[in-house]
Amino acid sequence: MKITALLVLKAAPETTDPVILANASDVSHFGYFQRSSVKEFVVFVGRTVASRTPPSQRQSVQHEEYKVHAYNRNGLCAVGFMDDHYPVRSAFSLLNQVIDEYHKSFGETWRSAKEDSAQPWPYLADALTKFQDPAEADKLLKIQRELDETKIILHKTIDSVLARGEKLDSLVEKSSDLSMASQMFYKQAKKTNSCCTIL
Repeated sequence: MKITALLVLKAAPETTDPVILANASDVSHFGYFQRSSVKEFVVFVGRTVASRTPPSQRQSVQHEEYKVHAYNRNGLCAVGFMDDHYPVRSAFSLLNQVIDEYHKSFGETWRSAKEDSAQPWPYLADALTKFQDPAEADKLLKIQRELDETKIILHKTIDSVLARGEKLDSLVEKSSDLSMASQMFYKQAKKTNSCCTIL
């Protein structure tokens, strides 16, 4: 999962060509001589997708192994170039955070922009690095990952207990915590399930 570039553009309906307000890219995984072409391509595609994303809309465009995600919030558009494996929900969560941060930092000054800005915005470069892990952008994904890790640990613990040579049947018989009815239910359920197994 990789984020190649993040852009913030003024893509209001009254403008013919979107204006780039901020741009950050990581093209280190491309060949040295390809990097300038890749950056130009990112700007071109970013402008094109932003101009075709209506206000208050989100869209994703697939190109080979990459996806370009765009979110236009009332004329302020965030565009992200991610590989195909980056989760869509995390991508749009990231774009939403980028727009929120841009509003906090610059307010409504973007509305008067007429030319592309060459001045770097440090937050965008930091976001490009920080959100390479989709769990940083999407809190639900982070929680799901932690639950999956806990479940793996629990499975390993149960397997290690059973691997010590103790069978679950003998544990049930030895257990003083289970009533006779519970032990009978366990044995009956095991008999019922065993007749249905295909060998």
